[in-house]
Amino acid sequence: MHPGNLRIEDYTYELPDERIARYPLAERDASRLLICKNGIIAEDRYRNIAQHIPAGMLMVFNRTRVVHARLLFRKPTGGAVEIFCLAPGDAYPDMQTAMLQQGRVTWHCLVGGAAKWRQGTELTLLCPDAGFTLYAAVAARREDHFIVELRWDRQELTFAEVLQHAGHVPLPPYMQRTAETSDITRYQTIFAREEGSVAAPTAGLHFTDRVLEDLNKKGVDTATVTLHVGAGTFRPVKSETMQEHPMHAEWIDVEAAVIEQIKAHLDAGIVATGTTSLRTLESLYWIGLDLLAGREPDRTGIAVSQWRPYEPHNDVPAEAALSAVADWLREKHAERLVTRTQLLIAPGYDFRVATGLVTNFHQPRSTLLLLVAAFAGDSWRDIYAYALAHGFRFLSYGDGCLLWRGD
Repeated sequence: MHPGNLRIEDYTYELPDERIARYPLAERDASRLLICKNGIIAEDRYRNIAQHIPAGMLMVFNRTRVVHARLLFRKPTGGAVEIFCLAPGDAYPDMQTAMLQQGRVTWHCLVGGAAKWRQGTELTLLCPDAGFTLYAAVAARREDHFIVELRWDRQELTFAEVLQHAGHVPLPPYMQRTAETSDITRYQTIFAREEGSVAAPTAGLHFTDRVLEDLNKKGVDTATVTLHVGAGTFRPVKSETMQEHPMHAEWIDVEAAVIEQIKAHLDAGIVATGTTSLRTLESLYWIGLDLLAGREPDRTGIAVSQWRPYEPHNDVPAEAALSAVADWLREKHAERLVTRTQLLIAPGYDFRVATGLVTNFHQPRSTLLLLVAAFAGDSWRDIYAYALAHGFRFLSYGDGCLLWRGD
């Protein structure tokens, strides 16, 4: 069955409100870990995950960094307007360029209290501790969001620095609370480097230096890629079938050396830490397949469309596809691949790169749950039923699982 014909009602479950983790545990690696291999379910803690990863494998992490994307402005009359920064305007070639802009940026945003914000009215946000004022004005209105022009009066500050001072941690709406000081560090992985996400790659939140050291001692290699998580990751599927659901596009950034590292570990096995890492790894395959067919990735467009894997194509081994990407980067004298992916992974998808997946427990009726169902097969229901029956904590600050893909 083409994933477009999937009924989202077949990928849901009852999630009691009390099972949603609204705060993290005191220690990251104390979270519980469900392990499912060959249909057999076991339990452990994240601090022992190295015991469950065979030596010689490669674990891939997402090094994106969550930005303080929630901005609380005031109208001249005193009313509050909340602006949630979603993604850079179309003029910027990549996320890094957009985050390094000085003085002024244009951004795609959600606006709370938009009915109170008249066109042409400029909002202000005072940041006395950092010595600047941030201004916002509507540049354009779209069907489901706004394009907002943001400017600040300390020209030397980058937009990343402005958000750090002026914004708030963008906790998911299902946490039903405002961000606290502790969230600044806890809603961030220890390997976060590249500014640009509006949500954490939550599978990585469980990892500590101690766990990474244990993996290294075991002989498990590690690598990092970047996928900047957009707010679309929280968007529930509202249509009856997936055909009517528009998958959000997100920026990916992968170094050429990492592509070679991934290719070298295909036989030993690759574990994606998080759905974002998995989508990045699998996107590399489809980009390589297009390169072999003479189609180059569009740097500012979408290199992998939502339905690309489900269109007619000639299969090639993953090694050949990854080699095509590496060769193309060498020809371009480029050290990294930067583009966007809209890849939708749902039941019916044939995985090419990843053999293992570390991930949290996701919302009902979500594209993330569809991805897990595609990876784990029909046993996803047993996995979630076990987690619910045995007191596991769900969603971003909750527990997680290690899943192994069958043949």
